[in-house]
Amino acid sequence: MQESNGKKLVIGVIGADVHAVGIRILDFAFTEAGFDVTNLGVMVSQEEYIGAAIETNADAIVVSSLYGHGELDCRGLRDKCDEAGLEGILLYVGGNIVVGKQEFSDVEKRFHAMGFDRVFAPGTPPETTIYWLKKDLGVEEGASCSTD
Repeated sequence: MQESNGKKLVIGVIGADVHAVGIRILDFAFTEAGFDVTNLGVMVSQEEYIGAAIETNADAIVVSSLYGHGELDCRGLRDKCDEAGLEGILLYVGGNIVVGKQEFSDVEKRFHAMGFDRVFAPGTPPETTIYWLKKDLGVEEGASCSTD
């Protein structure tokens, strides 16, 4: 495991989604990359993300969804974060976050409009998310990573 980089993440699977394997993989990958990870597991409400972020003084919230209802589950999260005093906290979302086949660039625009800083398509490798977390959180990194 890499030495801690001092950055704290709250991660979990939002809404009624019970897909647990992906979030465990992200937990492992983020921890190995030096992040202090609070994994809330599955079926996480917006309020649980916010409460954990406040409690841990998190630098970012990483929302995962696989069952396709992420767009509904994520609506209003940025506003709730701001209301709770988490203005500017980094918000990431990824996975199978919409129902049906949709052009990812359109999906990405909608999530950016909802206040998410980064939006990741289904199948994005953890290394890509780690690259952007380190970049967005100002963690010094010796090696670069592919971002596609």
